[in-house]
Amino acid sequence: MRLRKKPWARPELEACDFFVSNPTANIGKWHTVFGNSNEIWLELGCGKGGFISKLASSNPDINFIAVDIKDEVLILAKQKIEKEFASVNLSTNNIRLMAHEIMIIHKILNENDVVNRIYINFCNPWHKNTLGARRLTHPNQLNQYKSFLAPDGQIWFKTDDEILFNASVKYFEQCDFNISFLTEDLHGSNFDKNVVTEHEKMYSEQGHKIKFLIAENRSHTIKIK
Repeated sequence: MRLRKKPWARPELEACDFFVSNPTANIGKWHTVFGNSNEIWLELGCGKGGFISKLASSNPDINFIAVDIKDEVLILAKQKIEKEFASVNLSTNNIRLMAHEIMIIHKILNENDVVNRIYINFCNPWHKNTLGARRLTHPNQLNQYKSFLAPDGQIWFKTDDEILFNASVKYFEQCDFNISFLTEDLHGSNFDKNVVTEHEKMYSEQGHKIKFLIAENRSHTIKIK
């Protein structure tokens, strides 16, 4: 469903102390932005922020970068993050929210930023053969992530889409990732570190099984120009 244009969204985002209006200016300097050397975890496609708000507020010693493209979505994420952090009486120092095209994520992160974990939750499956390269788990994207993902860094991937999931398993293997955990029924598994997203709740209530895997980077960093 399309979100209506919100002319007030960008001004409100710009006034937010954890929104980054020009993320490309910080490439290679994200640890300086956060002011510490804590691990960085990245969510690609944060949507309305339900997932990242709970994850970041429960892990104050981890730095979080949340990326999406539409102001109309990001403003909802911003509000949800503020509400969640206020409910546990924490500052938002460990999270940064930004608008950026994920297909060129290497424009805002490089090998100096060292991301330890990437979350990809319920991304567009792009079923048409001509659009498969736009999948966030496609080798084109995985090789971009390797330009800033730690050598032992992880990608946590969730989807309800069987076609996308099966293709992604092959993509990860093709790009020299080790799949250390895999289930085609996350909620029926013994995995106890799951944070439920808005889409996950909706699809589960509709009877869909949630597919999930953890892929570990086991190859050297790739430099992207």
